[in-house]
Amino acid sequence: MTDLSAFPITKKWPARHPDRIQLYSLPTPNGVKVSILLEETGLPYEVHRVSFDARDQFSPEFLSLSPNNKIPAILDPNGPDGKPLGLFESGAILIYLASKAGKFLPADTAGRYETLQWIMFQMGGIGPMFGQLGFFHRFAGKDYEDKRPRDRYVEESKRLLNVLDQRLAGRDWVMGDEYTIADIAILPWVRNLVGYYEAGELVEFARFKNVARVLEAFVARPAVARGLAIPA
Repeated sequence: MTDLSAFPITKKWPARHPDRIQLYSLPTPNGVKVSILLEETGLPYEVHRVSFDARDQFSPEFLSLSPNNKIPAILDPNGPDGKPLGLFESGAILIYLASKAGKFLPADTAGRYETLQWIMFQMGGIGPMFGQLGFFHRFAGKDYEDKRPRDRYVEESKRLLNVLDQRLAGRDWVMGDEYTIADIAILPWVRNLVGYYEAGELVEFARFKNVARVLEAFVARPAVARGLAIPA
């Protein structure tokens, strides 16, 4: 049996199945990226809920694996050279798991790097900008009298949606016919923007027909439906 006792995080969240990938997460846009990919690939895993209400993300055990105190994080008992590997940052985890499974990341060099650029587009643009819009529209920031910060993120979110909409024109997915981790990275954030953040009208989402079409196809995938609810 695989021994994960060297990893402090397993003291707080014991592994019942230490031979499986250990996922520490919540069903946020970043969290579900990884659960969706795990469901899509069929890689065996065990999920552990990191409770924000209990401030689990600031516990020494969680910080030992994810020093930036953000979910998700994983611990793979069967990492490179057969040694356990811990990872944080959802984009890095997507790339690692897709490479491990040999799925959802093109094998040819050009296709691989083109896919990775869209991962970076999500990590550097869509995630931070949509997240800030959510803060200023739905959460504590909504009470600020000065609406200039909110409007700044509204306009930037519209711009990013337009970039994505143009990319998806005439395409089934971000990379064309092939469903990849670029879709898995981007589309949970789009879903969150118009759903949980209730910002669809604010960003004029109805204008972005291609984005809406591909989002509908994405959420219809059985593995996506499962991944969106993990951890329960």
